[in-house]
Amino acid sequence: MPTAAILNPPAATALLRSPIPALRKLLVEETDEAVIIEGSVATYYFKQLAQETVMPVLCNRTLHNRVQVVRS
Repeated sequence: MPTAAILNPPAATALLRSPIPALRKLLVEETDEAVIIEGSVATYYFKQLAQETVMPVLCNRTLHNRVQVVRS
């Protein structure tokens, strides 16, 4: 059974408000059951920050952190 996308997604909004530009560029997909963050960042610290940023708005949903660390 497909799940509906969420209007006014709180996880995407949380990342867009981040003071770190790399986090504002990540892609976020939110449904009633899961939050998926994707994209790339320069450090594992930024990957962890992205995860910590969305955790307060999960509301019993599963988090899939698919962010890749790509060092330039």
